[in-house]
Amino acid sequence: MEMATGGEAAPEEGERRDWADLTPVCLAEAFSRLEPEDLWRGAMACCRSWREAARSRPALFAALDLEPAFEAIGADAAEWWTPAFQRRVDAMLRSAASLAAGGLREARVRHCSDDALAFAAKSSPQLSILSIRSSPGVTDRSMLTVASCCPILTELDISYCYEVSYKSLEAIGQSCPNLTVLKRSIFNWLDSSEHAQTVPAEYLRACPQDGDREAMVISRSMPKLKQLVLRFAKLSGVGLNSITEGCKELEVLDLFGCANLTSRGIEQAAANLKNLETLVKPNLYIPRSAFHMERYGHWQLYDERFQTNVFQI
Repeated sequence: MEMATGGEAAPEEGERRDWADLTPVCLAEAFSRLEPEDLWRGAMACCRSWREAARSRPALFAALDLEPAFEAIGADAAEWWTPAFQRRVDAMLRSAASLAAGGLREARVRHCSDDALAFAAKSSPQLSILSIRSSPGVTDRSMLTVASCCPILTELDISYCYEVSYKSLEAIGQSCPNLTVLKRSIFNWLDSSEHAQTVPAEYLRACPQDGDREAMVISRSMPKLKQLVLRFAKLSGVGLNSITEGCKELEVLDLFGCANLTSRGIEQAAANLKNLETLVKPNLYIPRSAFHMERYGHWQLYDERFQTNVFQI
């Protein structure tokens, strides 16, 4: 063993240090450098003293972001759509809201329930970012709680939440004046085979039909929107025009899969948006079998609706 300056023995290379000697303050500081998954499944699960050290610093729980874990798996898993999985997500959301002690600012989860979301909203007046995509258990009840309890909300993702209606959008718009990002996509209703093996069939069939009503609510109550994502939304030119007239600060507008829109109508509506930087058009191939001839009368009209290369058939 080498001697350090002053005659003290220097620790050998690779010598283990006793983490039990660290004070709770030092442990909490170390935990602040961990990724959320490492904090929850590693440090807090290690022992009681570490768990208490983490609990002593609410700022560690200011953000709950489960999206990286979901995205790492890729496509939806059938397990995610079960009550058992929902209970696991609910437990994490409730714990994060409690441990943050009113300081939860960002929550990105999937498959949570009404009760868990309402609890988190009531406990988190500082919440500014909320993503609850693919949460079939969330309804207008909890969303109205979000609207009343989280007035500084700036970003909301309620994609694939089919029990959330235009009433929630209206309440959020009226109570959260600083909302700048809204994502309200639905599953591909033209070809549901992509999700048929994972998402329950009855849920896919419950696809929201009131795209134009939601568009008009967005137009009236969310004038500060800068980013709006409406993938596969069932809105017509009337709804799109309403959005572009009421949300003139839009910089990003994503209309991928919105099959009821025409290229001409999109271009005319987008002309109202002077700050628009990114416009995602429907850009999809639609088989003739997806539409009924009696709806359009004859194929000449159908072909005219998709007359550009973007909509080529």
